[in-house]
Amino acid sequence: MKQNVDLAFEKKYKCSNRHYLQTQGNLRAYQKSETYQRQVGFECLHCKQNVASQALYSGVNNRNHCPYCLFSRHVDLFKAGDRLCACRESMQPLGLTFKKERKKYGSPLGELMLIHQCTACKTISINRVAADDSNERLLGVLMAGQDLPELIRRHLTESGILVAGIDQLDLVKMRLFGTADSLC
Repeated sequence: MKQNVDLAFEKKYKCSNRHYLQTQGNLRAYQKSETYQRQVGFECLHCKQNVASQALYSGVNNRNHCPYCLFSRHVDLFKAGDRLCACRESMQPLGLTFKKERKKYGSPLGELMLIHQCTACKTISINRVAADDSNERLLGVLMAGQDLPELIRRHLTESGILVAGIDQLDLVKMRLFGTADSLC
């Protein structure tokens, strides 16, 4: 009789454990899904911080960079938000640039943008600065952009990307803080 009880317990345990493992597997798959990452967030590949990706917090619709270390993930292939790139590797921030305005009466130097380079395939891309990005890190990236190797700087210029210089520090502060006199 005891043997039958043990067999029944073992059978029930295996069934419930299998259901638990299937549920956990589905949860892991859901957490890696595009829907989850757009609505809830993701873990930064570089600093391992959890990053909220809701537009309410970041001010951007297609977040793919960390507000803490400013590293990005190579996910977009043709345009921002398409998520078609198979690379999926980390992208290092190289410097800052300004978006070119197409408006007739707009400023020739528009919105502040981050320049990223993929650590694997060396592709260059630019991303909008988000509202919750670290201002200290952004200013650090501006300074690091001054020391870019000539080959990368030439490639950026040929691609139509002009790296913001130290002479544009007041404009960068204006875009970040609303005034050039603000201290970080």
